[in-house]
Amino acid sequence: MKQSTGATPLSTFEAVSLDLETTGLDPVNARIVQLGLVDISRGAVKADSQWEQIVNPQMPMPVQSMEIHGIDDEMTSKAPLLGQTWDQLMNRLENRIIVGHTIGFDLTVLENEASRHKLPWKKPRALCVKMLATIVAPGLADHSLDALATWLGVTIEDRHQALGDAKSTAQVFLALQERLKQAGIHTLAEAERACLRLGSEIERHERAGWQLPVETPSANRVTMSGFDAAAYSTTLGDIMTRSPMAVSGDTNLLEAMKLMAKTGISSVFVDETGKSGRNIQHYGILTERDVMRQIASKGESAFSTKTNSIATKPVESVREGAFIYRALGRMTRLKYRHLAVRNDRDELVGVVSARDLLKARTSPAVVLDDTIAGATSPLELESAWSTLPAVVNALTAENIASPTICRIISEEIRAMTSRATQLALDGMRETGRGEPPCEFDVVVLGSGGRGESMLVPDQDNAIIFAEGEPESENDHWFAELGSRIADILDQSGIPYCKGGVMAKNDIWRGSTSVWKERIDGWVTKSSPRDLLNVDIFFDAISVFGDHQLSQNIFEYAYQRGHENVPFAKLLGESLSSIPDPFTLFGGLKADGNRLDLKMHVLFPVSATARTLAIRHNVARHSTRQRFEGLTEAGVGGEVDFANLLEAQELAFQLVLENQGRDIESGLKASNFIDLGKLDRVRTNELKDALRNVAIIPTTVRDLMFQ
Repeated sequence: MKQSTGATPLSTFEAVSLDLETTGLDPVNARIVQLGLVDISRGAVKADSQWEQIVNPQMPMPVQSMEIHGIDDEMTSKAPLLGQTWDQLMNRLENRIIVGHTIGFDLTVLENEASRHKLPWKKPRALCVKMLATIVAPGLADHSLDALATWLGVTIEDRHQALGDAKSTAQVFLALQERLKQAGIHTLAEAERACLRLGSEIERHERAGWQLPVETPSANRVTMSGFDAAAYSTTLGDIMTRSPMAVSGDTNLLEAMKLMAKTGISSVFVDETGKSGRNIQHYGILTERDVMRQIASKGESAFSTKTNSIATKPVESVREGAFIYRALGRMTRLKYRHLAVRNDRDELVGVVSARDLLKARTSPAVVLDDTIAGATSPLELESAWSTLPAVVNALTAENIASPTICRIISEEIRAMTSRATQLALDGMRETGRGEPPCEFDVVVLGSGGRGESMLVPDQDNAIIFAEGEPESENDHWFAELGSRIADILDQSGIPYCKGGVMAKNDIWRGSTSVWKERIDGWVTKSSPRDLLNVDIFFDAISVFGDHQLSQNIFEYAYQRGHENVPFAKLLGESLSSIPDPFTLFGGLKADGNRLDLKMHVLFPVSATARTLAIRHNVARHSTRQRFEGLTEAGVGGEVDFANLLEAQELAFQLVLENQGRDIESGLKASNFIDLGKLDRVRTNELKDALRNVAIIPTTVRDLMFQ
């Protein structure tokens, strides 16, 4: 079970609803007489995971307490001591968030009992249902468990029994979640921070001598045990076996075995040609395990079996540019030991095995895995997406280069969009809309397409389909698909694009002929205003479907942009004057001492690379690849481009540090950084970066016609 972080949505975290019955209400002297708890997982109470235990308090039961919970001395005399049940209790609480009504009292009693009996205790992360209800309904006259249950329509059973109250509290907590969302509270850290603003409740806890159930959320509260930084900094292309061995489908098993033994490999691919490099869909795979199964079941007769009849098809594959964690997660989820590796054209270019990962000394203890690819609902996607801020914080602490971290975030955005597409297609089938009417491709645009995303993304996507005019049946079908994709992503934590760059909108979907007409129209526009959001299409990368459709349009767009010089010049006009962040005396000026690094660094640098790449027909995706392509073509100076890339890297690092910390702490993340938190060295580095960015208008003008 993954540990919840501040970014974990309330609807997906693993929690325990806990209640105690005690000998009294004084937390210092009260003894536990009954424990009750029930697990909450992914927005539901787990009825099959509950526990209740009467405990011997080693003292007579006060009459007033017995009248409330009905537990008498005869019942407790037969019960185990607290120390005898403590390990079981701790095991059930481990790595879970504790939820309770006035849980501050329960936590205080538990700590005092642990101290009294010399038992191990560490205060868990907790949420108080009463405090949460006070946030969303401050006007309620009564926030008792009974009153809240009545207000929310929750049925209470076995009141003042530990398990009964724990169940009721769990149901109240779940019923509050939609109201909390409406109040802008989605994550654990946001809930904690909102609770800390309840001054009257905090004073009540202090007067009663209770522990405050929540603490100020911080990115440092979660540690990544077993975190393996190498899995996030090494790509499969770095470790895979290139030009994997392939045999024709007519090859028999004995011949395939001899080939595997001779070359020292543990798998071969099977297709009609017996060659690698074709589209991945043509291949099956035959592994050592498959061979052993055939021999075990058929004996000697297995040797004459044709490989095309026993190879596993379709082949599971990963992109060569993906990081190792993706292969580790997929192997674990599917229980495979081999994965095919494909390039961006979906051609078989390599194979990676569990043995390769072992050689790379990468541990399976990674936080991001293949959960996205196996998700069956937006809730599961949201749970997977919420692990990202903690990973970013860990990678930053490990000094992983910030562009690499941005690539990882982009990989997850692409994976989320791909899986949302599959879920949308499943929904279309289930509602009778049938199969896609023609081949299509879903693409991610903008920073996600460039591999330069940070932790505050929105949706930038489009659909390219093979045929169909606007308002045709095909167009309507893909409009519905685009709407479903957008809804699923929004529910999963990637919000709708404020600029409307989503395939559900007419301008961001169309057939190949429509896209070509659209691009032809773009390159003849007369003002920068006419080209609002158009440039991010030149970052498009395929995430689901027939990749060749988008590749053809991508290359067409660059060719047409290259041919129409005024178009590139118009794109460059947005870079004609970069906002000056310096004061008269060389200091940095910013509202509230906060500087927007997207406006001052990230946008100018990426837009420069994109504009010049369009002008000189360098059809590549990332900013770094574009600058490298321009240098190879003899356009621009390598030193100037290197300085811009360094500025981009520093900006990525500063913004990611802020975003990861803010999200884990329940604060609204942005592209701004607090200049007051930078030391002198960092401040000087930032000033140098901003000075390098200041040359962009001149650079673009000089290189437009080089």
